[in-house]
Amino acid sequence: MKPVLILQGRPEDLAADEEYDAILRRGGLTGDDTLRVRLERDGLPDGLSLDDVGAIIMGGGPACVSDDPSTRSAPETRIVEGLRALLVDICARDLPFLGCCYGIGALADFLGGPVSKDRWGEGVSVTDCRVTDAGRADPLLEGVPDRFGALVAHKEAVQALPPSCAHLVEGPDCPFQMIRHGRNVYATQFHPEADAASFALRIDVYADRGYFEPSEAERLKALAAAGPVDASHRILANFVRRYRGA
Repeated sequence: MKPVLILQGRPEDLAADEEYDAILRRGGLTGDDTLRVRLERDGLPDGLSLDDVGAIIMGGGPACVSDDPSTRSAPETRIVEGLRALLVDICARDLPFLGCCYGIGALADFLGGPVSKDRWGEGVSVTDCRVTDAGRADPLLEGVPDRFGALVAHKEAVQALPPSCAHLVEGPDCPFQMIRHGRNVYATQFHPEADAASFALRIDVYADRGYFEPSEAERLKALAAAGPVDASHRILANFVRRYRGA
């Protein structure tokens, strides 16, 4: 059975390891089931072929596709350029892909959709996600209620639905919470792998990255723990069940 390619873009080992473990846990995977790539540290491995993987999952991180390229750090450049290079093949061949948080901006930008920090950024919170009519018919949302809570924290957002995309999940503060391109290329603005413990760790790690005032950390941890997010995890589990070994 082909492995699931796990792409990551978190420069901090603690946050990257927690995210990877959360993806394994929510997807019902083990380390032996995956090929893990730290884009921010290593870039794309030499000889990587998407023919050799069954599905691709991209995690989150502090990089933003809407940032001026001249201001990006070297790790951020490796993330942006590495994923964009893969999206050429992913979208052309409609390969199974799930981009989480950073992934939705990267996918939309690649497809020619507007992504910016002008509006719809969300601080650390549990957002009220609502499944659209198109989402109700999508296999990745099987067993997911029409309304569910999911964890978010992002500076940039998709400003309009990219061409050839379906809008699957919407939110009150950020409309584009989940989209699909073709039949098999998905992205979420929320974090389908994360729970309150995940966000508590990330709040500590990113306290000085401009997402919030450091003095707000404990309040935000409580906020992240205030609402159930179990239903969002089903999306990641459904993705792995549907595509692993495809």
